[in-house]
Amino acid sequence: MLQIDANLTARHLLPRIDRMWALSAEKILSLERTWSPEQGAPVFTVRGRYTSRAWTDWTQGFQFGSALLQYDATGEERFLRLGRENTFCYMPVHVTHTGVHDHGFHTISTYGNLWRMIKEGRLPADDLSLCELAIRCSGAVQAMRWSRTADGGGYIYSFNGPHSLFADTMRTLRVLALAYQLGHVLKAEGDRSISLLERLILHARTTARYTVYYGEGRDHYDVRGRVAHESLFNPNDGSYRAPSTQQGYSPFSTWTRGLAWVLLGFAEQLEFADTLSDEELQPFGGREAVQEMLLRPALATADFYLHHTPTDGIPYWDTGAPGLAQMGDYLNRPADPFNDFEPVDSSAAAIAVQGLLRLGHWLKAHEHEDEGARYWQAGLTVLKPLLEEPYLSTDARHQGLLLHSVYHRPNGWDHVPEGWKVPCGESSMWGDYHLREVCLYVQRMARGEVGRGV
Repeated sequence: MLQIDANLTARHLLPRIDRMWALSAEKILSLERTWSPEQGAPVFTVRGRYTSRAWTDWTQGFQFGSALLQYDATGEERFLRLGRENTFCYMPVHVTHTGVHDHGFHTISTYGNLWRMIKEGRLPADDLSLCELAIRCSGAVQAMRWSRTADGGGYIYSFNGPHSLFADTMRTLRVLALAYQLGHVLKAEGDRSISLLERLILHARTTARYTVYYGEGRDHYDVRGRVAHESLFNPNDGSYRAPSTQQGYSPFSTWTRGLAWVLLGFAEQLEFADTLSDEELQPFGGREAVQEMLLRPALATADFYLHHTPTDGIPYWDTGAPGLAQMGDYLNRPADPFNDFEPVDSSAAAIAVQGLLRLGHWLKAHEHEDEGARYWQAGLTVLKPLLEEPYLSTDARHQGLLLHSVYHRPNGWDHVPEGWKVPCGESSMWGDYHLREVCLYVQRMARGEVGRGV
């Protein structure tokens, strides 16, 4: 399990974060020089070069959003131009994409980052209306992908179809939250108005109930904080059928990136709920009920992550991966990305770090100082090794920033270097983006810029 460094501070990490931004700049520029739109969105590296993998082009927002984060952190104008121009050129098609559940990834990483910097007064307001329109449309399109459940709730269904709820979608709810804050509603037949806030809360409630386990005997493998990547429902009557997975090892183990998406998603929605009035939350049982619904899975998944991760906080790709049985007491030593049995997934760590930090910060702000400090320190502890070798990519020839990321182990999509037995040494668009995003968050906290969110 993770060995938490109680003495580490955000300021201690600033030199490492500065180094990361210097490396990040060259990675972004290298990709821009070699990337061609005809290839599709860059997804992961093979031998250090970014390649595409046709599925849903779900990583495009991370590509251009990375340049915007680079500008946000460093003030280098060339990255603002790069991120802004590519957003307006290539992202409109994603705004109205009705076939995916990934709108929060695409839209908030691009239009959302631009909108935030405009509202902070750091960019001129010329693009404000365009960014707001994109966010509104994207939120509505995401909310359209709706399946009802037999218990009176519902969920945003995945690209697999109306029967499928993905863990990943918790993190994409940011687009519903922001579109709602901008005053948008989804209009349906008969001019019926559908609340984006209602869809957000109902999706979160369904995820909390079916995706996250609480050690209450739901099935033989019910361990508190375990997460199912996919939850299956009968589309005819909305009844829950079974856990499933696309990218994990099995429905009854935990794919660690899915765990990280859920942890971060619930932590962010706790923050969002604080911005809502009592009147807005009353239809959903009131503030206390909504907070409890969001906090319970956030705490459960955070605790599971801490207890089922090696001592440095870098997880293997799935907690039930079969090769782990051959690795001895692997949870009581640092992760080994160069082992012969199972790959680690540094991208899961980069996502989970932000979830731990946000959860810790929220708890401390709500008078749970000791509990909040524990998660905050856990987040800083996991971030530290991500900013060092062998995880931080220092080779100028490698286009990736965060090494040892895994995309789809069951499908065998990840590159296995010659002479090795498992994938290692490669990067992903989402891993690189989330390392940048969490570093910007910690950088702002360390400098006292708490009023500027990420």
